Amino acid sequence: MKTRKVAFYQDVRVIGILVQVAATSIVFALLFFLGYTAFQGMVSRGIPFTFRFLGEEAGFSISEGKTIVIEGGRMLLRPFQPADAYWQAFFTGIYNTIRVAATGIVLTTIVGVLVGVGRLSSNWLVNRLSFAYVELVRNTPLLVQMFFWYFGAILKLPPIRQASEWFGTIVSQKGVYLPWPVPTAAWGRYEFFLYGGLATLALGFFWKRRRLPLWLLGAAVIVGGFFIAGAPLEVSFPVKRGFRVIGGAQMSPEFAAVLLSLVVYTASYIAEIVRGAIQSLPKGQWEAAASLGLSYGQTLRLVILPQAMRIIVPPLGNQYLNLTKNSSLAIAVGYPELFNVYGTIANQSGRSLEGIVIVMAAYLTMSLTISALVNAYNRRVALKGASR
Repeated sequence: MKTRKVAFYQDVRVIGILVQVAATSIVFALLFFLGYTAFQGMVSRGIPFTFRFLGEEAGFSISEGKTIVIEGGRMLLRPFQPADAYWQAFFTGIYNTIRVAATGIVLTTIVGVLVGVGRLSSNWLVNRLSFAYVELVRNTPLLVQMFFWYFGAILKLPPIRQASEWFGTIVSQKGVYLPWPVPTAAWGRYEFFLYGGLATLALGFFWKRRRLPLWLLGAAVIVGGFFIAGAPLEVSFPVKRGFRVIGGAQMSPEFAAVLLSLVVYTASYIAEIVRGAIQSLPKGQWEAAASLGLSYGQTLRLVILPQAMRIIVPPLGNQYLNLTKNSSLAIAVGYPELFNVYGTIANQSGRSLEGIVIVMAAYLTMSLTISALVNAYNRRVALKGASR
């Protein structure tokens, strides 16, 4: 039987391609129109579009964070100073954003998984507390929570001289002071082993060879460096001295408020993702594990969560992206993240358009990096041979 040839304008694949081309063309045309209009407006006012201002002296200070400098032929991190350039101020803002985002991603994952598992607990109190936490936090704006933690909690803590101490940690209205590792004289000798071991670990992550366990070799190099070069780090504990604290590491009130609000808020969404993923698994998985004599904790750790990770990871990446982008709200409590620093630079230099381009590029780079890492892990836990 002779098949009837379909016209190109009736081919579903051709129509799909044409729609994508048209949509892409419209987006690029709109971006070009907006960019050209902004450029013409700047030219008409005698303001050229240039990034040369990045090399000029900033002339303002940033309360916390580090910038990059080259001293003695080495690239170092040190606190930002008013004599530094604008590009170094942008670097400080990016550094502070990455610092709160990276710490928040780790903590919110832990809290979210625990609360998500608690939502399914047979213990009535744990179940109800987890439910109340999720419903209360998810239905309250993040900015309101940030104000609560900053003005209603942290700034109401006692001053340093009356501050409480728990396990070497000092909590006061000036911030939280934590025990922190600091380099020793052996650090310079240990750097070679550390960087070599990390490079080997990275190579072992991408090059999977059963006969060549590079991850094991990299771990051996890192651990062996402790015995060859000596202890590279020692723990510095914070100690109260009058109205100040020496030693340890400080979390400023602004950083603590931003971190707490981001972790508490994002963890409520991750908890629901975890709960939904666990409940989507067949009940027979629990019954089979129970028939083997596994406890509830063993079943959850060895059977349920490894399977649920295939469902959890994709939406989990979205929450990581939301946490990173929501850090821009930290301007409300004075934390000098990227958007806060941009506002100061734009007001002082007048380069608002160039500055916002840098901010957008920085957030885009951070988001794409997080997406790439999450997608790489998602490929590792995905079922082999499953359709994509």
